[in-house]
Amino acid sequence: MDVMVSVKDGEVWAHDSGAPSGTGEDALPLVLLHPGVADSRVWDHLLPRLTQRHRVIRYDARAYGRSPAPTAPFSLVEDLIAVLDHFGVARAVLAGSSMGGATAVSLALRDPARVASLALVVPTVTGADEALSPAFMAEVGRLAQAGDVEGIVVMLRGVSAVRGTGDDAEVTDHLRSVVPAWFAVYPHQVPDPPVYDRLGELDVPCVLALAEHDQPGVVRLNETIAARIPGCRLVRLAHSDHFPSVRELDAVADVILDAYAAAR
Repeated sequence: MDVMVSVKDGEVWAHDSGAPSGTGEDALPLVLLHPGVADSRVWDHLLPRLTQRHRVIRYDARAYGRSPAPTAPFSLVEDLIAVLDHFGVARAVLAGSSMGGATAVSLALRDPARVASLALVVPTVTGADEALSPAFMAEVGRLAQAGDVEGIVVMLRGVSAVRGTGDDAEVTDHLRSVVPAWFAVYPHQVPDPPVYDRLGELDVPCVLALAEHDQPGVVRLNETIAARIPGCRLVRLAHSDHFPSVRELDAVADVILDAYAAAR
């Protein structure tokens, strides 16, 4: 079921797969949170395996995919809460990639009762030092001021993708679709409170997937996040970059399902 969900001063597109037949009404839903380098289509290849046994909810953050651009200040974690409330979800398993991982962790610390377990895929967290170099970010800023969307795509492909070449069609499509979203959210997105120094407070089962071919700064950050979260299990994906759900489909599905199995 596709719906537009009302959030503060706006709306987001969301999809609810519904509960598979034979699933009890009290079964925990699984909520998928996409990265900043793709919209919720990044989960498309995973959905058949996940929806076989679980109710799966996913949505596009504002300006991404099928969601309208924001026109007023907004918070990613508050939008997640609004989506959960819309579907009547009091407690869920959260699976978040990169930016989506940061939102999942933020909610787990803000309202622990709503999060049964975490599956974090190449996650970021608020309050962490930038995983990408200042020189890289400065160049992205220069290209943004020039309105050079394709130049940004090329740069992102070079740091986010193993091959970093023009023949990587699926990753290129994801990147090309989200750069306009970055421009659209920049004036309106209000950062959620920093949690990097609070990771030790998490008391929820967690599985974190690290991509061996990701940027070194991201790899180091993921190692630190896993070490700071009590009991977090670290999984190293040997053949992935910042797009594990494209590169290692079955391994990412296993991480998510393992986190679901560990849910309290």
